[in-house]
Amino acid sequence: MLRNLPTDSRFSKAVILGIALASNIGGAASPIASPQNIIALQNMDPAISWGTWFFIALPICILSILGIWVLLLITFNPSRGTTIVPIRSVKDKFTGIQWFITIVTVGTICLWCVSHQLESTFGDMGVIAILPLVLFFGTGILTKEDFNNFLWTIIILASGGLCLGKAVTSSGLLHTIARSITSSVAGLSLYGVLFVFAALILVVATFISHTVAALILLPLVKEVGIGMNEPHPNLLVMGSALMCSVAMGLPTSGFPNMSKFSFHVRVGEIPI
Repeated sequence: MLRNLPTDSRFSKAVILGIALASNIGGAASPIASPQNIIALQNMDPAISWGTWFFIALPICILSILGIWVLLLITFNPSRGTTIVPIRSVKDKFTGIQWFITIVTVGTICLWCVSHQLESTFGDMGVIAILPLVLFFGTGILTKEDFNNFLWTIIILASGGLCLGKAVTSSGLLHTIARSITSSVAGLSLYGVLFVFAALILVVATFISHTVAALILLPLVKEVGIGMNEPHPNLLVMGSALMCSVAMGLPTSGFPNMSKFSFHVRVGEIPI
């Protein structure tokens, strides 16, 4: 669709930027939509259900998407001089492999949704994630080349952030920082503390990876929430996790932004 547009079309830039921003917002919609959500659940005691997460996150995501849409319309005015070439509908029927992939994907998501009820069987959501790996690689749908082409840099980045978070916790530094912050915000209300952490995470997560920011800051947020006169750690952790996803002010703020920044849609010889 984008290749058929003229080189000076503003619609292409609006679409690509909109996809990147919407991907960041979509990362807050469900507990498995992004790594920071899983980290948030690990720092909640007790962890909230999927229904509670959807009840909180979906209205925020919908309002954010509408705001982004309006902002893109005002900024780019993409309808001016834009003619969309009709896309040919696909009439191919599902193959057996496609049905198998669909069933495994839906089944895995359903198991994640009821992971708390199946904790005695699987133990952790990560164990459920092994099932599609075994099924896809075991049946030959995915090959060694696919395994080598995984985004291992992202996995290593998340693992490094996890090690950093564990080191901060085991060394006692986390408790020291938490006590200091708790005393500093002692005079604020619960929502005042939430605002302070949201502003802090918005700045930090904009300049570093969302996942790394969550690994470092969410345990701290939990400790501060527990140490308050009226403890509400889950509220602070949930708000901070959502703020991690919407921190997208720079091209390098998150993986969707970096993908958009490096993605070149060529119309003729001019990259957009």
